[in-house]
Amino acid sequence: MGRNFHFRFLLFPTTMASAELRDELNCSICLSLYTDPVSLRCGHNFCRSCIVSVLDAQEAAGGYSCPDCRAEYPERPALEKNRKLRNIVERFSSTQPDMEETRIFCTYCTKSPVPAVKSCLHCETSLCDDHLTAHNKTLDHILTEATGSFGNKKCSLHKKVLEYYCPQDAACLCVSCCLVGEHRGHQVELLDEASEKKKEKLRKYLDKLNPQKAEIQTRVQNLQDRNRNIQEKASEKKKNISKTFMDIKKQLEMAEKKALSEVSRQEEKIVSQISHLIKKLEIQEDELSRKMRHVEEMCRVTDPIRLLQESDITVCSHGGDEDTRGDGGEVSSEEDLDEVLISLTLHRSMRDIVTNVTSELGVHVPDILLDVDTAHRRVKISEDLKTATISEEKQERPESPGRFVTFSQVLSRCGLSSGRHYWEVEWIQIGRCDAGLSYPSIERKGEQSDIIYNDKSWCLDMYDGEYNVWHNSDKLALSVKPTCPTLGVFLDYEAGRLSFYELCDPIRHLHTFTTSFTEPLHVVFYVKVGASVTIRS
Repeated sequence: MGRNFHFRFLLFPTTMASAELRDELNCSICLSLYTDPVSLRCGHNFCRSCIVSVLDAQEAAGGYSCPDCRAEYPERPALEKNRKLRNIVERFSSTQPDMEETRIFCTYCTKSPVPAVKSCLHCETSLCDDHLTAHNKTLDHILTEATGSFGNKKCSLHKKVLEYYCPQDAACLCVSCCLVGEHRGHQVELLDEASEKKKEKLRKYLDKLNPQKAEIQTRVQNLQDRNRNIQEKASEKKKNISKTFMDIKKQLEMAEKKALSEVSRQEEKIVSQISHLIKKLEIQEDELSRKMRHVEEMCRVTDPIRLLQESDITVCSHGGDEDTRGDGGEVSSEEDLDEVLISLTLHRSMRDIVTNVTSELGVHVPDILLDVDTAHRRVKISEDLKTATISEEKQERPESPGRFVTFSQVLSRCGLSSGRHYWEVEWIQIGRCDAGLSYPSIERKGEQSDIIYNDKSWCLDMYDGEYNVWHNSDKLALSVKPTCPTLGVFLDYEAGRLSFYELCDPIRHLHTFTTSFTEPLHVVFYVKVGASVTIRS
C-alpha cells in the first residue's frame, strides 16, 4: 500500500503539470489544442480556422480586433504561422495517449485504483507494480503495455496470442495459424523482428521525408519573408502616396491663391481706374451744374443792360463745353479682366504641379514624334507626327535607307537610352495594330523586318478582340480582352522592364517584358486593315 501511495504521489504533480501545459496549448476560441496555430501582431495565438472565422465576422462589422486583448487593427491583420508552437503541440500530443489508455488501472487493486504498468495477454488482466512482481514469479506469460483492449492482441480465429508476422500476406499470426491455418508453410517472422524491420523502413522513409519537409519549411519561410516584405513596401508606398497628395494639395492651394491674387490684382487696377474716372466726371458734373444755375439766373434777368454787361463773364465758353464731353463717362474695352492672363497663370501653376509630381516619381513623359523617313508608303502620318493610319493609297515619299519596305510600320524619331519613361497610346479598336519598342537596327525589308518576328523588338498585338505579346516569333496570348482604347506604356531602361497597361477603371496590368537592353529604343507601330494609332504624351 505504501509503495502504491508513493507512486500516486509522484504521478500527481506530473499529471497536474501536464494539465497546466495543456491549458496553455488550448486555443481561446475553440478551447482545444491548437490546430495550425497562427499569431497576430499583438502576440496572441489562435487556430488558423478559428481566427479566420472571427476576422470574417468582424469584416462584416467594419473593424478588426484581437479576441483576447481587444487590440484594434485599421486593416485586416496578417496571420503569421507559428511553427514553434505547432511543434510544441505535436510533441505534447505524441506524449499523451488517448484517454481510454491513460485510465488503465490494476485489475486486482479494487479498493483503491492504482494505474497499471503492464497487461498480461494470456490472463487478459492489467497489473500494477506490486501485482506484476507476484505475477512474474509464478507465470511465464506475454506482457505488453497497459491496455484495456485485448481483442486486437489475439487471433480472432484461434483465440491465441499473436506472436508472428507473415510478410507475404501482411498479417499477424498466432502459433495455430502458422501450423494448421491458411498461412501454413509461409515464411514468418517474430512480431518484434518484423516490427524492427518495419521501423527501419519507416526510419529510412523518414530520412527521405525530413529534407522534403525542411525544403517546404524553407519555402514557407521565404514566402512569409516575401509577404512581410510586400506588406512593408505597400505600407511605405502608401505613406509616400499620402505625402505626395499632401504636397499636391499644398501646391493646389498655392496655385489657387496665385490665380485668385491675379484676379484680385486686375480687379483692383480696373476698379481704381473706374473710381478715378468717376471722381473726375463727378467734378465735371458739379462744374456743369454750377454753370447751368448761373445761366438760368441770367436768363431770368429782365434788365437788358445788366444782362449784356455780364455776358462776357458768366456765359460758358466753347472750351468749357468741350471739357464736359472729353471722357464721355465710359470705360475703354481694354480696361477689362484679362481672362487669357488668368488662364495662363492657372495653366502654368497646374503644369508645374504635374512636373513636380512626375519628377518626384522619377518618371519622364517624353514628347514622342513619328519619323516620316521610316514610315512605310502605306502608312499615313498626321501633321503633328502623332498618329499613324493605314492608307489604301501609297504616300509620295522620297527614297530613304531607313524606310520600312515590306511591312506597314513606322519608328519614332528619337530613341530612349536611359531612365524611366511613360506615355500613352490610343487606337480606334478597328483592324490590327501592334505597338511597342524596337532597336533602330531592325531590318527594313524581308520577314525579319516584321516587329513580331525578330529579337530587336517587343510589342503588344491588338486584333480581333484579343491581346497578344510578341518577341522574336514567340507569342503569348493574354487572357484579358480589350475593354478600352487607351494603353499606358512604361519603360525602365536600366531595369530592363517594358510594361503595358490598359487604362480602364481600375487600370489593368497586361504584360511586362524583362530583358537587358543594349541599344536605344524607339517607339514602333504596325497598322493594318483600317487601323489607326495615336501617341498621347
